[in-house]
Amino acid sequence: MKYFLVSLCLLETFLHALAQCVPASEFQLEGDYLLGGLFNVHHDSDPVYHDRPEAIDCSSKPLVNSSYRRFQLMRFSVEEINNSTNLLPNVSLGYEIFDHCSDTQTFPGIFNLKSDDLIQPGGEPHKNRSKIIAVVGASTSTHSLTVAPLFMMDLIPMVNYAAASSVFSRIQNLPSFLRTVTPNQDTIEVIVNILQHYNWRWVAFLYIDEDYGKDGQELFIKRIKDTEICLAYTKGLNQYTDYSQIFKQIEAQGIGIIIVFVHEWTAEPLIKSAIQLNVTNKVWIAVNTWSLNKKLPKEKGIKNIGTVIGFSESEVTIPGFSDFIYSSRSMTHCENAEQFVFCNQVCNCSSLSVEDVIAADPSFNFNVYSAVYAIAHALHNALQCGSGSCNRNITVYPHMVSVTVFPLSCTFMWLLNHFLVQVPTLPCSPECGGGYAKKYNGIHKCCFDCEICPTGTYVNSTEDPYKCINCKETEWSAAGSTSCNLRVVEYIPFTDSGAILIMVGASALVGLTLAMSVLFAINYNTPVVRSAGGPMCFLILGCLSLCSLSIFFYFGKPTISFCILRFLPFLLFYTVCLACFVVRSFQIVCIFKMAAKFPKLHSWWIKYHGQWLVITVAFVTQALFLLIGYTYFPPKPYDDISWYPDKIILGCDMNVKSSSGSVVLLLSLCSLCFIFSYMGKDLPKNYNEAKAITFCLLLLILTWIMFATVYILYRGKYIQTLNALAVLSSLYSFLLWYFLPKCYIIIFQSYKNTQEYFKGLIQNYTKTISQ
Repeated sequence: MKYFLVSLCLLETFLHALAQCVPASEFQLEGDYLLGGLFNVHHDSDPVYHDRPEAIDCSSKPLVNSSYRRFQLMRFSVEEINNSTNLLPNVSLGYEIFDHCSDTQTFPGIFNLKSDDLIQPGGEPHKNRSKIIAVVGASTSTHSLTVAPLFMMDLIPMVNYAAASSVFSRIQNLPSFLRTVTPNQDTIEVIVNILQHYNWRWVAFLYIDEDYGKDGQELFIKRIKDTEICLAYTKGLNQYTDYSQIFKQIEAQGIGIIIVFVHEWTAEPLIKSAIQLNVTNKVWIAVNTWSLNKKLPKEKGIKNIGTVIGFSESEVTIPGFSDFIYSSRSMTHCENAEQFVFCNQVCNCSSLSVEDVIAADPSFNFNVYSAVYAIAHALHNALQCGSGSCNRNITVYPHMVSVTVFPLSCTFMWLLNHFLVQVPTLPCSPECGGGYAKKYNGIHKCCFDCEICPTGTYVNSTEDPYKCINCKETEWSAAGSTSCNLRVVEYIPFTDSGAILIMVGASALVGLTLAMSVLFAINYNTPVVRSAGGPMCFLILGCLSLCSLSIFFYFGKPTISFCILRFLPFLLFYTVCLACFVVRSFQIVCIFKMAAKFPKLHSWWIKYHGQWLVITVAFVTQALFLLIGYTYFPPKPYDDISWYPDKIILGCDMNVKSSSGSVVLLLSLCSLCFIFSYMGKDLPKNYNEAKAITFCLLLLILTWIMFATVYILYRGKYIQTLNALAVLSSLYSFLLWYFLPKCYIIIFQSYKNTQEYFKGLIQNYTKTISQ
């Protein structure tokens, strides 16, 4: 009797509890049309590999609060649609949801969604027996990639809320796969934009070692290929990762920017390890899979790790969801193992409070909400729903449900509400200063040395920071320049004071030669004029005047005609002058020496007018040299940029090939003249014709030696003035030291300008050499 009363009491207690128990499961809801749902309510963080296929009980794995929240959002969305009078009126939606905690060991639930029975021997192979019209899920790229082909076979729409891998963009392989999540391409683009905005180039990329993370890594490497961003370190993370080794390598390479491309269950141990290992002053870039994590900001010491930049899809508050959670969690659901055909439809989440669910990471919540509504709208269209009713006579198969989705865009946000007061640079190498080009130092383009660009070059950091570009010939730059400046063009204008003085000197020379010619013409038959050369004097004076024309073309902006006239008159007519002095000095030697010792040679010279023959040959030869040389290699203007880095000195380029013959002829005549005149150094003291010629030649040689020395040491614009001065000095050397003394004798010492005086000098010299 005692045991009967106890049993009766226990039975009464059980019946009372059963009366309070809601017989339906959170994972199932009956309806006219069923939606499938795949959520990783639990996470299999340490999968055990078996020799043969084996299903697992997800309820024994750690609970994921954020995934449970998404699971509840699907339930809420379906309930909201069922209560709606506008969307699917008089049609009810149901669902069959599975806890998809593993990508390889939760297939029984997938097969259950595909058909009414797991195994249908003798069934009709062509009849669509799918109990669902669409699937929402799964939770990760790897999970989705594993199960998607099973649904694609029957074109069952699979609307995903979290699988961001780029492989799902291949419509030809996954024709009925859609997603409401931002794809990895867009996420990587946001990351790169952040890096470029803050000029961060030396970064680490940590990714979860599965499809989602590997895809992100590949996209990131491809995206930064043509940018200044360098991937200094990358590592895949899993449950066996040694975080201390990772952070040692990051510190060793001086990396300050860490991109964390992982799920929340991988981000949590990573960040906690960073706190424990005292990793500080880093910039962490959190992707949308964990940027809204609610646990990490509460971790002690989280602020010491640095600044965390996170971004996610735009947050949308879903009205009524909190009330639904309060209502749902207040009920007690019967979750007896015997009640269900399949495992993984048991939550074991009684430890979760309402506040825990509401405060969980809201990532991908609106994506789930949008996915359910997208399917509902597609079904609404397929059933031709109108005002207050739907056509229930239409048989709807999954491939008839045409779902359209619009993924949300990403927003930037600060996970820890930190703002960068001072943006860290954290490069492998400090940025080169202005005027410095980068030189690669190692395998990464972000590691480089800085070399200053030399004079005449510059670096354009926006176009090519690794190359010093040569300036144009008309430009110049100092060492370490970022641009070139135009060179200053310099030449001697006619208004230059030095040029005016020299041109006045040349004009005076012409006047003096004219005056001397008149004086010599008046005293033509006097001994002084006859001994100076007689008619040859007028030829020399005329050629000296013509030579002075060259001086006027050393000034002003050079042109081809200016360059020709700068050299041609001097070379041609100075040749005649030197030829005249050669024969004149030769005649002096003949008169006083050869006439006595070689009378026949002297008579031949007199008979055939040897002096005019030599002058004519010299003139014609020089004229031919100049004609040939100027025909093929005429002098032309050129810009001398070698002497000054910031100036262009305008001058005339006298080609060596065109002028070599003329110069050799001039040197030959000068040498002969000097030899003959030197031979007459012991002539009568008062008869100093040879001595005067020798002295003129010494002045001539000294003048051009001085000019050549200056030309070697100085190439500025005043070299043209000095060249003109050397030419003028060459003309004045003969005019002043040969002709001027004779003019002085004619004017002031007329007693020496008599036949008796000259005969006396000759007789005395003849007696001297005969003795």
